[in-house]
Amino acid sequence: MPRTGDELVVLLGALANPIRLRIVATLAGGRDYVSHLAREIGISRPLLHMHLQRLEAAGVVVGRLELSADGKAMKFYELADLDVHLTAATLAEAARTLTPPEPDAGPAPKEHS
Repeated sequence: MPRTGDELVVLLGALANPIRLRIVATLAGGRDYVSHLAREIGISRPLLHMHLQRLEAAGVVVGRLELSADGKAMKFYELADLDVHLTAATLAEAARTLTPPEPDAGPAPKEHS
């Protein structure tokens, strides 16, 4: 599925972080719930939530709220169906579809990942 340049920037930005790559690698083994995933990766739940939100916004993961057997709400995450092939041609096409920067906006702020 072709992506616009803006969508590709969001996707690559979401994946350009070691913690988020570890999340993706862990979820490649199957879906998991937030508390267990945080323990597996070795980070706090609030920090994990921040990274999961970024991955979800980029379409890399999907989150679903489910009830456990004892009635406790648990948020499960799994990898989305994602298949991206980066070639010179797809990158050139994506670059052509980027939203142009605002003329008086100055340089883009640095992103903190």
